[in-house]
Amino acid sequence: MGIGTSIVLIAVGAVLDFAVTVQTNGFNIHTIGLILMIVGAIGLVLSLIFWSSWGGFGGGSYRRQRRVVHDGPDTYVDERGKY
Repeated sequence: MGIGTSIVLIAVGAVLDFAVTVQTNGFNIHTIGLILMIVGAIGLVLSLIFWSSWGGFGGGSYRRQRRVVHDGPDTYVDERGKY
């Protein structure tokens, strides 16, 4: 479930919970709205937690390379990004 799907579930759940005033027999539409909002919120949190581990669309791998260079009496750290 992505961020967009989570936001849609939260929005639909909010409409069912707060804006719909119909009474039904057999199931409570407000409870369904609350359940959709909770599922959407959990999906949104999980999507944000795992966002950094997901590569995205067409994203290559980016590695940061670090090396220590000893140049005579001088020593410095060379950090470069490498695709």
